[in-house]
Amino acid sequence: MPSEVDCPIEKMRLADLNQASISAFQRAYEQLCNGEDLKIYEESIEPVDDLNHYDDLPDCETEEVINLLRETVIIKLNGGMGTGMGLEKVKSLLPVRGETNFLDIIVKQLLHLRSSYSEDLRFLLMNSFSTSDDTKSYLSKYPDLGNIESIELLQNRVPKISIDSLAPVNFPDSPKLEWCPPGHGDIYSSLLGTGLLDELLNEGVRFAFISNSDNLGATLDFNILNSFKEGGASFLMEVTQRTEADKKGGHLAKGKGTGSLLLREIAQCEEKDASFFQDICKHRYFNTNNIWIRLDALKEHMMNSGGILELPIIRNRKTVDPTDPNSSPVYQLEVAMGAAIQCFKDSVALNVPRSRFAPVKTSEDLFALQSDAYSMTEDFQIQLMPERHGTPPIISLDDSFYARADQLNLATQLGVPSLLNCIKLQVEGPVAFNKGTIFQGSVVVRNRSKQIKDLPAGKYHDEIIELN
Repeated sequence: MPSEVDCPIEKMRLADLNQASISAFQRAYEQLCNGEDLKIYEESIEPVDDLNHYDDLPDCETEEVINLLRETVIIKLNGGMGTGMGLEKVKSLLPVRGETNFLDIIVKQLLHLRSSYSEDLRFLLMNSFSTSDDTKSYLSKYPDLGNIESIELLQNRVPKISIDSLAPVNFPDSPKLEWCPPGHGDIYSSLLGTGLLDELLNEGVRFAFISNSDNLGATLDFNILNSFKEGGASFLMEVTQRTEADKKGGHLAKGKGTGSLLLREIAQCEEKDASFFQDICKHRYFNTNNIWIRLDALKEHMMNSGGILELPIIRNRKTVDPTDPNSSPVYQLEVAMGAAIQCFKDSVALNVPRSRFAPVKTSEDLFALQSDAYSMTEDFQIQLMPERHGTPPIISLDDSFYARADQLNLATQLGVPSLLNCIKLQVEGPVAFNKGTIFQGSVVVRNRSKQIKDLPAGKYHDEIIELN
């Protein structure tokens, strides 16, 4: 283990980070230095078969909704920069429906709930040190939100660790690259360390609904909230049926012999178990990252565990400069929010419709969301059209020409094609779409050249289109 001079714990103290985050990272760092095996092996888990289903939940009456919302806080995770889509700004500022972006929709949903049911509904936005300034600046256009500072929950940062020395990496060319976010599982330490957990509890807030800002399907659902309260569980994870598109996402499982629910991420999977991890028939449910938690239970558990939540550690190998593969190799120690399902003995999972999971991680996701396969309701909810029967279209776009959001915008500047009745769309090569283009069934559009070619407007059904 490095000397105290090279200790990342001391580096965090000097950066004036709160004690809850330091304690959480210290546990992760000690596991790394001790060489502990952080994998979750296939032979140690069992698949989860039967779960309660959303459709079986009783309806919640309006009067009960008002009472519940007085005890509830909505927390949106807003720490992503969208670098995977070529963005240099906060991902939630990316337009998704015309000129309307993620933050616009989230705020309009919140204000609608407050005006319709309860002005006391609390809201927090968990920013990272990379997204805080731009987000707060943008939200100033919504004075009804109140003091922007009061709704921010700032995510902690932790040192990147040199793989060679296990000391905090030193990168004088850009000191900010010496730090990384600790994963969205940091929300628990952030709530405790900032004092917001106590503040919420003192105000009578007992229930938190937490979800990603890029998942516009994750709205506050009254029936789930009421069922969560009545069921008495400390923690509820929304899961949904896995498809081929989800086989690399974290899946639900239970410990062999214990029956306790747990979450396994791809980074925690041994290479020899990869085929089992991606077997969507065996491990049928994946984590939507829509989480419900009782704040009083969270506080009690953390206090009984020395001020931390004992989440499994994810060890990611990166380079200190993510844009330079030849820069120093580092470990980034992260924790997943959903992994807290294993920390509470009374945790439950709920099988929800696919409509509650509509994230935008890639240009392909954005392409689908901008199309008529989705609609926005009067209360600002983004939903799959009923004709889709809960199943989004499968989109495959050529990474060479569509991976960045600006490339997709160029391809769709004349109009986003209709995907309402499209099962699968595959686009190879650079294509410019035209207004009035309709895809139905399974369609392949192929341009073998590197020059952009127009796809004439029209209806394309179960066919392969060669653009010459």
